[in-house]
Amino acid sequence: MEPVRTCVGCRGRASRAALIRVVQHNDELVFDERAVMPGRGAWLHPTSECLDAALRRRAFARALRVSPSLDFPEAATAQITERYIHRNKG
Repeated sequence: MEPVRTCVGCRGRASRAALIRVVQHNDELVFDERAVMPGRGAWLHPTSECLDAALRRRAFARALRVSPSLDFPEAATAQITERYIHRNKG
C-alpha cells in the first residue's frame, strides 16, 4: 500500500507519488525533488491552483512549523512553476 499525504494547498489527500515535497533548507523553502531531504516536509499537488492557495494561506509555514515570514523566494516559485506545473498541465 502506497503512503498517502495531504496537499497543503487544497487539503486533498493523494498518494505520495502524486505530490511534490517542500522542506526548509538554509532559511528558505525549497522543493525536495527526490523527497529525501531531512526534516519536516509539506506536500503539494503539482498544480498552479494548489501552489497559489498554499502561498496565499501561508500553509507552508504551518505545515513545516517555521516562522510565518519564511516564504518561497521568487526564483523558487518560478522554478517549480516551470519544472512541475507546466509539465503536468495536460
